[in-house]
Amino acid sequence: MRVLHLPVGRQMIEMCAALRDIGIDATACHFRDRNQNYDLCLHLEKHSGRERKKLREKFLKEACEKYDVFHFHFGQTFYKDRSDLEYLKKRGKKLVVQHRGSDVRMLSIAKAEGSAGVRVKGGRRREEREIVKKLKELSQYIDHAIVADHELLSYIEGRYKHIHLLRQFITLDKFPFSPPSANNRKPLIIHAPTNDYLKGTEYVIQGIERLRRKGLDFDFKIITNVSHKEAIKEYQKADIIVDQLLQGSFGVVSLEGMALGKPVICYVRDSMIKRYPPGLAIVNANKDTFYDVLKKLVKKPELRREIGISGREYIEKYYDSRQLVLELESIYKSL
Repeated sequence: MRVLHLPVGRQMIEMCAALRDIGIDATACHFRDRNQNYDLCLHLEKHSGRERKKLREKFLKEACEKYDVFHFHFGQTFYKDRSDLEYLKKRGKKLVVQHRGSDVRMLSIAKAEGSAGVRVKGGRRREEREIVKKLKELSQYIDHAIVADHELLSYIEGRYKHIHLLRQFITLDKFPFSPPSANNRKPLIIHAPTNDYLKGTEYVIQGIERLRRKGLDFDFKIITNVSHKEAIKEYQKADIIVDQLLQGSFGVVSLEGMALGKPVICYVRDSMIKRYPPGLAIVNANKDTFYDVLKKLVKKPELRREIGISGREYIEKYYDSRQLVLELESIYKSL
């Protein structure tokens, strides 16, 4: 079985590495350089529009000769209009799409599900009618879709013949266990937003400033525009990691923080908590409760260490890529 993942995303790298470990020939191809340790990159950002079109066409034909399974991420395929799917389908290729978040998240559904403060990305292609149109185009040729949890499931339910729940992959070797010290009275708080607006960064800063006015002793650092490897080095220094306060579910930043043994603050809506494996070790807070939750963690180093240790155990039990890759292999066999 030869598998190609494309066209963007750090999770592609983790999944392909895990697949190779069990003997499956897997390649993660990024279409543009995203400061990742990619297997393959087309570097479309270096070419004109006409050249990019030719590169996509050439790569599609070459990939069709080489690979059996095509695993698309973020609802993106070789071509922006997804016309490549018919080409692949006619040649008997096995296709699966994995939706990651902003590619399918619709404000109306999110609010109906209970995430009243959730935000979605702007722009024409993020409009709900455009998302629905994209899902129709994808599902015309792709029968199988993957999402990480029930929050994302709510946006694509009924759109595909088969939907698989597959948790995010964490390669534990990349995350040395480094829980915060129980003796540190001046904790370092780190916030690493991929998108300030979506993550509710302004509420994080408001909470931080309010704590400072109260005279609490701590350091605060925002991590942006660095490589993943550099980000992990920064996370290792943290005593507390703040993910997001609006979305209602957690993503890779929370998981990576827990893998390092750090207490992670993230908003998970009530209806989602029971959908995750039992014993969720995230410190739950929304924009209204963040100040009180953070104040408690700043004041209690022993609690920070205890939560951090529980988080690592949770990741080892439920998000280890060595276990999840077997589920992914099973999905491929069902295509």
